[in-house]
Amino acid sequence: TVSAFRNNISQIQNRNKNTIAMSEANGNNDRCGIDYPKLVVFDLDACFWDQEMYEMPALPSKTVAGPLGTNGLGEGVTGAYSGRNKISMHAGSMVALQEHAAGDEYPGMKVCFASSADTPFAEKIGRATLKLLEVLPGVTVWDLVLKDWDGEDVNQIGRQPPLSSNKAQTHFPRIRKLTGIPYNKMLFFDDCNWGDHVGMVGRGCTEDNGEGVVGHRTPRGLRVVDWYKGLELYKKERS
Repeated sequence: TVSAFRNNISQIQNRNKNTIAMSEANGNNDRCGIDYPKLVVFDLDACFWDQEMYEMPALPSKTVAGPLGTNGLGEGVTGAYSGRNKISMHAGSMVALQEHAAGDEYPGMKVCFASSADTPFAEKIGRATLKLLEVLPGVTVWDLVLKDWDGEDVNQIGRQPPLSSNKAQTHFPRIRKLTGIPYNKMLFFDDCNWGDHVGMVGRGCTEDNGEGVVGHRTPRGLRVVDWYKGLELYKKERS
């Protein structure tokens, strides 16, 4: 019945969310900020997922389900349609968030987004999509990210004031202020196809000791190899 189906979905959601909470509670984060970042910041368009929000014609109106990655973690929402355009996470994004959700690989690490979406409508489409795409069955990207911050939205999405098109001048200073995490404990992924945001953030967002945000460019989207390359770069810089 419909009622039984809904109850089953609710049980799956609660089980996965409880798994995330237990993993975080049991993690040893002594090496957080040294071997791996305290905060991973993802650009959205053409980096975290495969579309540009300014090109999307409408708020996502339907979804498609499928396997959530290749690790046998179940099925869930893998695509959201804006008109005829399907928006999906890149493979590296899925791996990154699933490893983050597990809590044992990088205990203490948190994630958020920094996107210079072109228009207010593009921002709305992006935020709506984050609330649809799933990392685990019943757990959306938005669920996972907000859990890191006890429900507070620290994400910086758009370019309307107080934001701008320059992430080094607006997005990252606001993230630094809201999270309290130093720039030199952050790892940033950006496609950089429309400007070298990684370079600008790395040069413009530094601590008193001269260390800044470690970045990795993903011109082909965040592939699995890019996820691990970024972590490798961070460890090399900070260990």
